[in-house]
Amino acid sequence: MVKLKKYNGFLKLFVIFLTLFLISSCSKNNYNLTKIEGKQVPVTENAGETSEIENFIKPYRDHINQDLDNVLAYCPETLDKSTGKWQTGIGSLMADVCVQRGNIVFNAREKKDIDLCLLNHGGIRAILPKGNVTTRSAFEIMPFENSLVVMALKGEQILEIAAYIIKEKKPQPLSGMTFTITKDNKAKNIMIQGKPLDLNKTYYVATNDYLANGGDSMTFFAKSTQKFDLNYKLRDVLIDYFKEVDTVVAPKNIRITEE
Repeated sequence: MVKLKKYNGFLKLFVIFLTLFLISSCSKNNYNLTKIEGKQVPVTENAGETSEIENFIKPYRDHINQDLDNVLAYCPETLDKSTGKWQTGIGSLMADVCVQRGNIVFNAREKKDIDLCLLNHGGIRAILPKGNVTTRSAFEIMPFENSLVVMALKGEQILEIAAYIIKEKKPQPLSGMTFTITKDNKAKNIMIQGKPLDLNKTYYVATNDYLANGGDSMTFFAKSTQKFDLNYKLRDVLIDYFKEVDTVVAPKNIRITEE
């Protein structure tokens, strides 16, 4: 069934391409396209592949697969977002990488540094299995077109971030920030880059554009005093990191503790 769906997708793309090609050809040769006719042809599992279409598509598919299967790094252990109460290896890795790679752009443009990063647990869409890491791995983990942005938040909003994480009870990817959850579910000992939280200070928080716009009920981002769009897709952040390292090492340092 999966193969059939992929075939249907390729067929739709081919029809669109052929239509645009015909329109373009008519225009160049001073022909006037007066009518386009078509009919619905049901495609079932019993329908055979059309060799002409398959032969047309194959070179493009092979080229894409070659790019996607290019080995970039090696991961010595499987990283899974379901292994951890308040943090996971893959979540901490993604948040750390966003700070690291995002800072290259942010510092060059704004002469400022990212203080912390908050992503969403649900945004991680696949595991990073043990073995070779490819471009395809990045597409599977981050299939969306989300981009990295930096939001300027006051210390009060950092308190809201901690409260949000406690309320959601999920291991949200977090970097640059640590705190302890008390027995009455409050945050204490909040540290940003190893220093106590200053409620009057402006902190630069990396996240993705979906969350910055209030996705996953992260309403505190609406209170930002400034927004910086880095024009850097999270998927590309991962790919650039994989290219940079020989071996992917998941962070082990604890970010959130409980009393």
